[in-house]
Amino acid sequence: MEISYWIFVFSILLFFWVSGSSSIDNFHQPFPIVEPDPGHTKLRLSREGLEAISRITTPISAVAVIGPYRSGKSFLLNQLLSLSCDEGFGVGHMRDTKTKGIWVWGTPLEVDIDGVRTSVFYLDTEGFESVGKSNVYDDRIFALATVMSSVLIYNLPETIREADISRLSFAVELAEEFYGRVKGQDIAFEPAKLLWLIQRDFLQGKSVKEMVDEALRHVPNSDGDKNIDQVNQIRDSLAVMGDNSTAFSLPQPHLMRTKLCDLKDDDLDPMYVKKRGQLKELVASIIRPKIVQGKYLNGKEFISFLEQILDALNKGEIPSTGSLVEVFNKGILERCLKLYSERMGKLRLPMPEQSLQDAHERSREEAMKAFEEQHFGRHHAKKSADQLDEEMKEVFKNVIMTNEYQSTRLCEALYTKCEDRMDQLQVLRLPTMAKFDAGLQQCNQSFEQECVGPSKANYEQRIMKMLGKSRSLFIKEYNQRLFNWLVAFSLVMVVIGRFIIKFILVEMAAWILFIFLETYTRMFWSAESLYYNPVWHFIVSAWETIVYSPILDLDRWAIPIACMAALGILYCRCYGRRKHGSQWLLPLYNHQKGGSNRPRSD
Repeated sequence: MEISYWIFVFSILLFFWVSGSSSIDNFHQPFPIVEPDPGHTKLRLSREGLEAISRITTPISAVAVIGPYRSGKSFLLNQLLSLSCDEGFGVGHMRDTKTKGIWVWGTPLEVDIDGVRTSVFYLDTEGFESVGKSNVYDDRIFALATVMSSVLIYNLPETIREADISRLSFAVELAEEFYGRVKGQDIAFEPAKLLWLIQRDFLQGKSVKEMVDEALRHVPNSDGDKNIDQVNQIRDSLAVMGDNSTAFSLPQPHLMRTKLCDLKDDDLDPMYVKKRGQLKELVASIIRPKIVQGKYLNGKEFISFLEQILDALNKGEIPSTGSLVEVFNKGILERCLKLYSERMGKLRLPMPEQSLQDAHERSREEAMKAFEEQHFGRHHAKKSADQLDEEMKEVFKNVIMTNEYQSTRLCEALYTKCEDRMDQLQVLRLPTMAKFDAGLQQCNQSFEQECVGPSKANYEQRIMKMLGKSRSLFIKEYNQRLFNWLVAFSLVMVVIGRFIIKFILVEMAAWILFIFLETYTRMFWSAESLYYNPVWHFIVSAWETIVYSPILDLDRWAIPIACMAALGILYCRCYGRRKHGSQWLLPLYNHQKGGSNRPRSD
């Protein structure tokens, strides 16, 4: 497609260079932009229409009129442009269609849309269901007009037939399909604003919008009739239009339809003239610049886009609207793909890779089974089944990427949580190896249980490395911090034993601990040698037993316990002696003047 595109561009430039002197001087006339080939099966671009559009540098908007042949499309466009039949689009009343392919009015209307200066082109399309043409050709014209236009006027005489809905549905599907082939399947199709124009004098007590809604309403199918289901599938395919449609009724301008071009406005039905003005206002209100992939198109960009779509349409194998097997199978394919996507969407990610693969196989088997039960046709069903399998693989790839992302997020969060926990344990108020090891073990276990998915192996290595470094750092500082704590603790206990509780055994034990810590390090020149002494190991064991246990964590409760102990001592000092006398403790100090013969306690 890329090569053909550049060949096309080169040929256009070459043609303009060779025939520069034959450029169009008068653009106030219609020009063919898309023409049929001699066999009326494929389409090709026309230089005249391309030249009329390529000169536009502002954003472009296209208003296209589609409908059956001899339904008054060309006359309607002349009315919208306020042109006579002699100067506007050609109007014919013979059995064969007057307009061939797609024509454009060479002079665009310049309008301001939401502050954007926009050039509005009006397109006339060849009517479908005329003699001497294939259904495939009509479908290409219909689909191309659907892709090109910003406003698509579906001109229908009298009423809406089932064939009209089917043809529009099929054209929208083709437009969406080939738009995806050109721009990529992940690029959303921007549908035109659809205007249902019903040329009818009387609507029998209902509005034209009610008439359209009734025609597009699902047919009840309580018995599960496959033909009715197929009819409803056709209506479902119009869902891409969404709320992007409106309806309008236009009465017949005059009973003598063959003489319309010779009649002035005064000769036309006054109701028609009034409704025609309302139609112009409606069309003007819904016109928007043509947007492709979120970007406005100028003349040259519009031609480039048109050439790509036309090339894809001509190369693609397009079934006729009479052959609905492909359309029906496509609807089933979409439902089965939706079933697979829903099953995969219910998975709680992240999850182990093997579990995800097993879930994929189960969901795929269920979707393929549903397709085998509902499809029609052997050859086309095989192609649709292969397509379904490929699309499920694409969905599965996205699920795999989502699983990896969710796994990375989860494991990263757990890793960060463990890292923060290790930082907290490094600065314990009362250093204890038992509490540090308990926190490390808890962190490791929670990571093992909660971190799942493809990222687990990588994060396991990272967290083991981090935990090892944290433990080494804690051990390195543990002995020194404990030594400082014990020195401070021994001095505090000296004060408490001497002045507060006045219990000499406590004071003596504190002095012994202080002297041991200070003299030992001075005798052996360094504190590090102390850490290998059996006495130090006994002290460490006693410290670990007192400071941390599954029942009591002094690092957390040391301050509350100290406060409670201080209050208890204060109470005993103030009130205990009054109640129990001076013998309620075992005092070792006598403060009575002149001495005392009080026997000392054992």
